[in-house]
Amino acid sequence: MLVKTYAGAVHGVDARTITIETNTGGPMIGPEEKIPPVQIVGLPDSAVRESLARIEAAVRNSGIRTARLRTIINLAPADIRKEGTAFDLPIALGMLAGAGLIASDGMDQYFIMGELSLDGSLRPIKGALSIAIQARKQKFKGFILPRMNAREAAIVNDLDIYGVDTLLEAVEVLGGSSGIKPLQVNTREEFAANMNNYDLDFEDVKGQENIKRALELAAAGGHNVILIGPPGAGKTMLARRLPTILPPLTLQEALETTKIHSVSGMLPDHSALVTTRPFRSPHHTISDVALVGGGSDPMPGEISLAHNGVLFLDELPEFKRQVLEVMRQPMEERRVTISRAKITVDYPASFMLVASMNPCPCGFHNHPDKDCVCGPGVVKRYVSKISGPLLDRIDLHVEVTPVSYDELTGTERPKLNSTDIRARVLRARDIQAERFKNMNEVYCNAQMPGRMVREVCRLDASGLTLLKTAMERLQLSARAYDRILKVARTAADLAGSTDIRIEDLAEAIHYRSLDRDGWAG
Repeated sequence: MLVKTYAGAVHGVDARTITIETNTGGPMIGPEEKIPPVQIVGLPDSAVRESLARIEAAVRNSGIRTARLRTIINLAPADIRKEGTAFDLPIALGMLAGAGLIASDGMDQYFIMGELSLDGSLRPIKGALSIAIQARKQKFKGFILPRMNAREAAIVNDLDIYGVDTLLEAVEVLGGSSGIKPLQVNTREEFAANMNNYDLDFEDVKGQENIKRALELAAAGGHNVILIGPPGAGKTMLARRLPTILPPLTLQEALETTKIHSVSGMLPDHSALVTTRPFRSPHHTISDVALVGGGSDPMPGEISLAHNGVLFLDELPEFKRQVLEVMRQPMEERRVTISRAKITVDYPASFMLVASMNPCPCGFHNHPDKDCVCGPGVVKRYVSKISGPLLDRIDLHVEVTPVSYDELTGTERPKLNSTDIRARVLRARDIQAERFKNMNEVYCNAQMPGRMVREVCRLDASGLTLLKTAMERLQLSARAYDRILKVARTAADLAGSTDIRIEDLAEAIHYRSLDRDGWAG
């Protein structure tokens, strides 16, 4: 008897339909037979082949008795490698239907996914959202999957989602005898209820009002930023609060971000959506594959997990140079392409880069009170660990100074909190949305192509004079020119000014510390 069940395989952040063809028939198999009673074909990996042992134990421990019939299982299309344990449930149901133990009527109307435990219970899977989207696209009636993934899949409309805990519950759902109802999730309601759910606030930070201003500029224009200062000055504390002032995720951005986290298996149990902007902070020992993605079974890296959010690299010079260099192309294209011999996948990677670093190995170069003990040339060598091309992609270089004792112990509440800062950021982003409404994939000032900079960031005669003087006296590099203009445009947007003012330009020039000749001694 031939039975077909349907499942999905994740390819990048999208899914493809997999047809599981189970052919059961032929004579009973005795113990003397050397031919395996059950064979799986269609490029299964080790985890898929091992499913037979899990299925046999799960069926037996669920109280189902079945004869050992010769069975061939084909995973089609057969030229695509099938990986992972999520095919356990559809294979098991196909085998039971092929043996005549359960009815196969209506089975072809469902996507079925789930990893089986030996006791017949189900474990969660990866990529449930992408697979649910594919099921709806192919006009399937429903999707049967582990209960822990049900809320994630249920945000897809026009698809019945059945979350089950055991193999027997899945059988009952297919037979129509289960009391389990399709799970309903109001996507917009869920999104609205949690979109501003942050535990941190800029109000927690004593002092550092100038650094808050710099991060406000970064958030308003989507600019990359590097914080330079001694240990304990608050660089990490400030960086962790940056997502609280970024514009809230749109529903479309939330779905994109959720798909990436779902495919990576990083979505919390019973979660439906990622509703706040991601903040990823990998350790400096990370490999280049872990950062950008890849591997023999390609998976998203940290830059994709930070999509629509913030990637924070603490102690930037301590990262391996090779690791940092692989970010250059994704930072420009806002996506990364992983190519292997048999597969090529694209992952989105539109993130804000926030980095921090000590100014020197001892940490006290340019400190107002402590002396630097680094020898001649040490500071310059330390800073030069960051390549020019990477530094070229960082718009704001912000020097962070230590907070004074009086500011730390003062009872006066900080002047700036995340709510007030975000309100100004949103007004600036509205101006930019209107400016770039006819541009594809340009949403903020930092994403402006070079040809637009001269048009959007025009300076008057006094502005041109100031910029020329700054370039000559501070010996700024030529690559700083466009960055200064973009940041100045953002400062003008925050002020609600149509033109770039002298004070906007002066502020932008101030944020080019690492381009100044002689800064590192």
